[in-house]
Amino acid sequence: MKTEIIISGFGGQGVLSMGKILAYSGLMENKEVTWMPAYGPEQRGGTANVTVIVSDERISSPILSKYDVAIVLNQPSLDKFEPKIKPGGVLIYDGYGIINPPKRQDIQVYRIDAMDKAAEMKNSKVFNMIVLGGLLKVCPVVSTDGLQKALFKSLPERHHGLIPLNMQAVDEGMKIIEKQD
Repeated sequence: MKTEIIISGFGGQGVLSMGKILAYSGLMENKEVTWMPAYGPEQRGGTANVTVIVSDERISSPILSKYDVAIVLNQPSLDKFEPKIKPGGVLIYDGYGIINPPKRQDIQVYRIDAMDKAAEMKNSKVFNMIVLGGLLKVCPVVSTDGLQKALFKSLPERHHGLIPLNMQAVDEGMKIIEKQD
């Protein structure tokens, strides 16, 4: 099975990290992966996106024009990527960053209030892990075990003490994601 994912938002929201952790998770499960980041000249505040492909078979190209899954964390990202989701695909959005909600009827739309949950957890840095948990609930491209292994592999050792908090954030994301009608 192959899943083509775009994750997009403002720089500083952990978009690229989310993609990197997802790609590492696929590697931990012996899957084929690509990770292709794209961002403007400003790292914080500008828009950033990352394309991740996770597959059981070889991936012919990391360049995509249509996606199975789009995770959008702000309005410009929704406006840009909603039309590029394949019919029957999945759109996940954070309620905090979206003014005009998605309109398409031929895709599954999920809302996750990750910003609010991160504030409730008193740690804005777990925002992206909450979103990742939501993704894994509706589209289990990798397991939470693979995700945990990826955190140990991708985070510097000095941050390994934060992995339990990150896994808690993943669990919270799985609980709070909601399908929209």
